[in-house]
Amino acid sequence: MKILALDTSTEYCSLALWLDGDVLTKEVLAGQQHTELLLPMVQTMLAESGLALTQLDGYAFGAGPGSFTGLRIACGVVQGLAFATDLPVIGISTLEAMAQKINARHVMAALDARMGEIYFAAYRQTESGWSVVQTPVLCLPELAPRIEEGVKWVGCGSGFDLYGERLSAYYGDCLAGIESGCYPHAREIAQLAVPKLLAGLGVSAEEAAPVYVRDKVALKVSER
Repeated sequence: MKILALDTSTEYCSLALWLDGDVLTKEVLAGQQHTELLLPMVQTMLAESGLALTQLDGYAFGAGPGSFTGLRIACGVVQGLAFATDLPVIGISTLEAMAQKINARHVMAALDARMGEIYFAAYRQTESGWSVVQTPVLCLPELAPRIEEGVKWVGCGSGFDLYGERLSAYYGDCLAGIESGCYPHAREIAQLAVPKLLAGLGVSAEEAAPVYVRDKVALKVSER
C-alpha cells in the first residue's frame, strides 16, 4: 500500500509517504505559512520518490483537534488530491497520532487549545492497536476527565508542556511521567491510517471533514 499523509494541525507542517512499510517524511516549522508550503512539499516528496499521485492507494490527514485553520488546510488539500485521483481518504485523530509516538502502553494526550483550555484524550495500547479510553474533549486542565486508577499513564503534547504542573497535581500518582515536545506528525498518521484503509474504512473526498471539538475560536472582549 502507498499512501500520502499530511498534518497541519499545529505550527508544524509534516508529510509522510508510506511505501509498503517504508516511510519517507518531511517536516518544517511553518508558523502561519502552511498554505504556501504544503503543496510544494507534496510535489517535492513525490518527485524524490519517483511516484505520481495516480500510483497512490489513498490519503490520510490529521483530522483534529488542533488549529481550526490548520485542520481546514489539511482537509482541503487532501480533498483536492482525492477528487483529482478518485482515491479514498481517512482522517486520523491528532491526539491518537501523539499517543502513537510514545513508547508506553497507557497514554494521555493533550494539545493546547488556547483560552486556558486543552484538547484531551486517553488511549490504551492493545495487540490490535489503540483502544480509546477517553474520547477527545475540550476542558480546563483542572477539569480533565478522571482516568482509570491503578494504572500508570504517560502524558504528552503541548497541553502537558504548558500545564504540566497543574495536570501532574490533578492526576497525582496515576501520571508516571511526561514526554515533552510531542506534537502530531504525518509519520504516525500514516502508520495509523494504513490498517484503516486496508479495512476499507476510507471515505470519498466530499465526506472528509475536520474534527474541531471546539466551536468557538476566541474569547470575546468581555471574557478576557
